[in-house]
Amino acid sequence: MRVLQLATTNAPFFAEQVRALEDRGVDCTVHTVPENAGGRSITSYASFYRTVLRETRRKQYDVVHANYGLLGPLARFQPARPFVLTVWGSEVMGYSKRLDAITRFGIAGADAVVAPSQSVARNVAAPTDLVPFGVDTERFQPMDQAAARAELGWDEEENVVLFPYHPDRDVKDYPRAERVVAATDPDARLEWVAGVPHDEVPVYMNAADAVLVTSKRESGPMVVKEAAACNVPVVSTDVGFARDVLAGVRHSDVADDDDELADALSRALDADTPADGRDRIDVLGVERMAEKLEGVYRRELARRGAA
Repeated sequence: MRVLQLATTNAPFFAEQVRALEDRGVDCTVHTVPENAGGRSITSYASFYRTVLRETRRKQYDVVHANYGLLGPLARFQPARPFVLTVWGSEVMGYSKRLDAITRFGIAGADAVVAPSQSVARNVAAPTDLVPFGVDTERFQPMDQAAARAELGWDEEENVVLFPYHPDRDVKDYPRAERVVAATDPDARLEWVAGVPHDEVPVYMNAADAVLVTSKRESGPMVVKEAAACNVPVVSTDVGFARDVLAGVRHSDVADDDDELADALSRALDADTPADGRDRIDVLGVERMAEKLEGVYRRELARRGAA
């Protein structure tokens, strides 16, 4: 099976999706929207659309898979079929009327729509296939905290809260994280991580006493699943699929009020046992995600064949 994978960016979780599909024998060709000095502009998307048309005319594909709502219209107006659209989340959550409208247009022309969580699916006005984003459970797994801290040079006795983004990203709201940690434990240290190789991130997660997400909006966030796979407590604002993932996970919680976030973080820091998020791995694994996606592809190909 040949699948043309279209994405706005080659994010680590998307790269894992492609790798897992190829491990199942699905031949994936990946194209991402080019960036210029100012980021991704209308010109970038126009150039990308020409690339999509050229690629679908040059090579025979069984399925075109657009990953993220902005690419829906581009995938809709190309000759290859069937066309599958995965909605990542933020493009249907009401954060931008224009983005919502573009995504709805793509959804209307898709043969199948994939959502990564129930919270995203509830915002899609069409039948959806629920395919949770997968986590590499061999990479993201529990490790000894003392060993992780020794590797990073962190103090073993200190309470450390991990902010898993760069503090300059406004949408991640680092100032709020600072307020929450200060209200929880003035002696705790807020440590941020960004720009390190993806295979080093589990060391930071396992070295921390808790992971704190204070984002204003999210498509995921994948860091919630990755920390859960490491059995590290997670406290998060109610964004993306955080509530779905953390439901019932020990020492982890979702809240929007600063006081509630601080209370949840305090409970996480006081816990004397690890979180148990890894028990949910059967719904987070990369291999299961790839199996479900391949099932969507084959179902839509069968429908096309029957038609």
